[in-house]
Amino acid sequence: MTEHTPNSIAFVAADTPSAREAAQHLAALYGQTSLAQAAVIVALGGDGFMLQTLRETMGTGQPIYGMNRGTIGFLMNEFSEHDLHERIAAAVPETIRPLEMVAVDANGRTTTALAINEVSLFRQSYQAAKLDILVDGRKRLDDLICDGVMVATPAGSTAYNLSAHGPILPLDAPLLALTPVSPFRPRRWRGALLPNRSTVTFEVLEAGKRPVNAVADNEEVKSVISVTVREAPDATATILFDPSHSWDERILTEQFRY
Repeated sequence: MTEHTPNSIAFVAADTPSAREAAQHLAALYGQTSLAQAAVIVALGGDGFMLQTLRETMGTGQPIYGMNRGTIGFLMNEFSEHDLHERIAAAVPETIRPLEMVAVDANGRTTTALAINEVSLFRQSYQAAKLDILVDGRKRLDDLICDGVMVATPAGSTAYNLSAHGPILPLDAPLLALTPVSPFRPRRWRGALLPNRSTVTFEVLEAGKRPVNAVADNEEVKSVISVTVREAPDATATILFDPSHSWDERILTEQFRY
């Protein structure tokens, strides 16, 4: 295992002028360590770049401290060039547990991918998707007709899941959100909260007539016939939040917005 030098920081930046400029300035102030040797990785950008950095460093044990150089920055801390070592030392660590997607397409090919936010199924054409949903091998819903459906982690619950009127989950909640997108039948079904030990299987009905794509964060598989989703058994990543702007505080703030 690589030994990380105490207080060493690797700055990584999104491909935007403001993020690159911030990374260069901070590296001049605090020094730049290689990714392999860094004790902490500071990610400069928005939420999408934070997710990319978490995926790329999954399993290394290196915590990620994000500073917002993007737009919303829900997963990021406020940007400041001052007292960075002190801020990192005082930060609160949260463990991110990604989902594992196993998708089988119409040609029988199997694709496995990890998702930090959500695994989603979407209709591929003008025809609505038609799905059966099984939880731990037991069929729980027949003939869901919808534009799509997703399984979201607590980290992803404030992203697309929230836009689809799914619930916001505390980061340490042992839960997954199962949320439909524009359900047509059954019209009143609004999803479910599942224990994070659950395995969810989607079976695509009438796949030739109603083709469906599956997406694990940003990895897409076209024309799937079945998709199985569970919490990845071994992969984890650590994200650092300032105590004054903790994940719990962000969750509460988001729920009281109007």
